[in-house]
Amino acid sequence: MIRSMTGYGYYKYQDENVSMDVEIKTVNHRYCDIYIRMPKQLSCFEDKIRSLIMSRIHRGKVDVFLNWENLGEGVKKVILDKNLAVEYYNAMTQLSEELQLKDDITTSVLARFPEILRIEKKEENSERVWAILEQAVNEALNLLVAMREAEGEKLKESLVEMCNNIENYRLKIKEREPLVIAEYKERLSARIKELLDSDVVDESRLAMEVAIFADKCSINEELVRLRSHLDQFLDILSMDGPVGRKLDFLLQEMNREVNTIGAKSSDLDITKSVIELKSEIEKLREQIQNVE
Repeated sequence: MIRSMTGYGYYKYQDENVSMDVEIKTVNHRYCDIYIRMPKQLSCFEDKIRSLIMSRIHRGKVDVFLNWENLGEGVKKVILDKNLAVEYYNAMTQLSEELQLKDDITTSVLARFPEILRIEKKEENSERVWAILEQAVNEALNLLVAMREAEGEKLKESLVEMCNNIENYRLKIKEREPLVIAEYKERLSARIKELLDSDVVDESRLAMEVAIFADKCSINEELVRLRSHLDQFLDILSMDGPVGRKLDFLLQEMNREVNTIGAKSSDLDITKSVIELKSEIEKLREQIQNVE
């Protein structure tokens, strides 16, 4: 099954502590080019995310947007500096004794002093974070791949139709080829009679000239190879995995055969069919630019 390189996938994960959004967009590109935008605290997982995406996406420009938000209160913790609290307490006790002040030192009083109590964020459990990330990215990729496959099916229908058009023009040329030689023989015979002012023609000489002409303008090999390329093209369309580059190579070969047919033939009808063939091949080329 061929895939388009255009797709979109979005997934939102949320529990009582975490909310996470993953958005993935892809467009056509010659290679697999991945751009990831994520919060700084998740940057340590970038290589893993990139590897995960590359295992599912082989060609295309991939834009990934990750958003992570902590919802729970358990993500913070209070740090007590006991040594500093003792120092404050000793200093206040000494001051009250020296100044003969009432001792009203309480825990709440000590807590007001700087640095005795401070709030820090707890370290996230990296295994848990990656488990959530992996699930969310995979879910978004599932939606993305499904869209690329659906569009790939539509592309395949269009490509098969164009291949059928190419085959129809190829058959027209094949039917026309022997008539071209017969018409050349008639024209040559008439021209010789006109030049010699006689109805007598050297048949052996005429046959030799026609044979030389037929060999020079023979396009049978090109027509056979064009049919072979079409068969390979249709076979590749039924394969799994990335096939865009193979299809592009086959198109180059098909175009080469058509150009040779056009160069060898001076027949107007064949020339018209060659023009139509080149037009269909160009349409194919435009379409496969979006095939993975």
